[in-house]
Amino acid sequence: MRILYQLKYYLDYKKTVATLNDLLKITNDRIQGFSKVEEKVWDHYLHLKNNYEEMIRESQTMKSDLLGLITNRGGIADDTSTTAGALNRTWIDLKNSFSGDNSEATLENVMFGEKAAIRSYQAALDGGDLCSESTFLVASQLEKLKSSYNKFSSLERNLD
Repeated sequence: MRILYQLKYYLDYKKTVATLNDLLKITNDRIQGFSKVEEKVWDHYLHLKNNYEEMIRESQTMKSDLLGLITNRGGIADDTSTTAGALNRTWIDLKNSFSGDNSEATLENVMFGEKAAIRSYQAALDGGDLCSESTFLVASQLEKLKSSYNKFSSLERNLD
């Protein structure tokens, strides 16, 4: 009986680590995507620059927290990004190379990425594969994502 309990415990932690690694990749996508925002965007949207810089700092903290949880659970961190994120960044580069002033498009891409991150975090919480400590951290990070998104959502509505 004890062996079955230990096996279940091990499998639960494996699921937790796999889910946390997925979120780590999403967070890395965010960080890499933020690097695509060119300084000239702030010529048009200076009032958002501080919020944006806060999002970058939060992303670094989120990454660090996820790395810590993965390691604490005996997992190995997959500190890469997703294929979808890489394709999106390539698409952004391609679009930017053909457009002159791409400030609106760049901020729309930030919003697109934030929506994708929110969906991924919510799916991780809804999936039931996280241990209680991980659930608490992921829920907290999701609230930060939603807060960042809300700061930029009024701008997105104005761009439409």
